Amino acid sequence: MKRETRTVTMLVGVVVFMGAMAWAAVPFYNWFCSVTGFGGTTQRAEAESDTVLDEVVRVRFDANTDKNLEWTFRPMETVMEIRIGETGLAFYEAVNNSDEPITGTASYNVAPEVAGYYFDKIQCFCFEEQTLQPGERVEMPVTFYVDPDIVDDRDAGWVRDITLSYTFHRTEPKQAALDAPADTAVN
Repeated sequence: MKRETRTVTMLVGVVVFMGAMAWAAVPFYNWFCSVTGFGGTTQRAEAESDTVLDEVVRVRFDANTDKNLEWTFRPMETVMEIRIGETGLAFYEAVNNSDEPITGTASYNVAPEVAGYYFDKIQCFCFEEQTLQPGERVEMPVTFYVDPDIVDDRDAGWVRDITLSYTFHRTEPKQAALDAPADTAVN
């Protein structure tokens, strides 16, 4: 009986451990991508670059929407040429084509993937969810620069064309639960 109890305890431990690892996999992967730029994940910067080079990089802007999102989403400018280290400001336009408020969240990456480590966003609409009212049209800014260290990287030093791509996905607004009226007791 003692042996069976130990076996059951070990099996339960394995299941709990595997569940914990599955739960931690997504946050760990997101952290790994943001630190390394893996998969074209961009970086977040607190301020502009203090170095601007004479070399130019061309940034292309791409926009997509999930099939469950009734928005029109597009870059307002499709290509921008900026010097490496120079701060760029680009705008995307979103229009809610439905008759209800819709909240969306943008996922993003850059191509080629190796440029992700050097593409720094200072401010971006993608950092928080966006809620659009029926028929509402908004212009959403992204402020960015390409880190001058890219020119010294033997794997990324050749990159002079970068595509910044966003895909908006429909999400449930996080604030909705807080804004909902409290249940009232009926006497």
